[in-house]
Amino acid sequence: MPGTEVGIDLGTASILVYIRGKGVVLKEPSVVAFDRDTNKIKAIGEEARLMLGRTPGNIVAVRPLRQGVIADFTVTEKMIEHFIRKAVGKKTFRKPKIAVCIPSGATEVEKKAVEDATFQAGAREVFIIEEPIAAAIGAGIDIAKPCGNMIVDIGGGTTDIAVISLGGTVVSTSIKIAGDDFDEAIVRFMRKKHNLLIGERTAEDIKIKVGSCYPRPEVESIDVRGRNLVTGLPKTVTVTSEETEEALRETTSQIVEAVHSVLERTPPELTADIAERGIVLTGGGALLRGLEELLESKTGINTMTAEDPMKCVAIGTGKYVEFISGHRDEE
Repeated sequence: MPGTEVGIDLGTASILVYIRGKGVVLKEPSVVAFDRDTNKIKAIGEEARLMLGRTPGNIVAVRPLRQGVIADFTVTEKMIEHFIRKAVGKKTFRKPKIAVCIPSGATEVEKKAVEDATFQAGAREVFIIEEPIAAAIGAGIDIAKPCGNMIVDIGGGTTDIAVISLGGTVVSTSIKIAGDDFDEAIVRFMRKKHNLLIGERTAEDIKIKVGSCYPRPEVESIDVRGRNLVTGLPKTVTVTSEETEEALRETTSQIVEAVHSVLERTPPELTADIAERGIVLTGGGALLRGLEELLESKTGINTMTAEDPMKCVAIGTGKYVEFISGHRDEE
């Protein structure tokens, strides 16, 4: 039996682990909570996410990855190790081959850091793959063909936009504006418009429940609790989807501009392919309502969201290892 082959989508917001033959076996927030006094890790993943913004002084809940880049090396290493162990289990005799996916704009130093952390976490071989390519494979696009496909992968910390043809990236850009920035924009908006201070988790709830970046036919609303900045007391405010559109306008327009700049640099033959095939959205940020319509109205190109956009990158990363391992056990 060949060693286990694992694909990891090392995201700013969540980590997904794909195992060959099993699919995506694990999806957890990339949050680690540790005790400052003893430097011991208290919780990893979903358990730690629930602690964000709610910890006593000696315990800190942190995201060791910021904007797709390792901000805290030792914590990231422990987190990868924890997730690999949780996904693969203890009973493997051979170390797994692991493909890890990183944003397309990552520097050599950042790539090396990811590679080292993965080897430390117990990998036999490590492959580093660029996010847009993984997203395209995961979205079911045959990337080996000589025709252009445009992928817009909106994660938690970075948005990767790329035109892919013949298995490689022709033009790409990576901007540090993504899901987390949507949340921050909502926090700022609530402070400015309603004098209400809310936390990251509340902002994320608003985004998921009523968030929209394009005017919707029906207006939805949600009650939000936070702290009134004038009185310092708790207060409840009703927020509508129209307000979220206003709050997110600046952030989403930066993504539209980045898509525009990639299209401007794309060779004409590939531009023709994209106009025909459309733009594919992947990543958790693609779940924001109205993104398809917004990109379509600004570029005039048909835009669609991949099926299960959150898992595309993880599936693509895992399939990439299979693809490299040269279909040696296809009998």
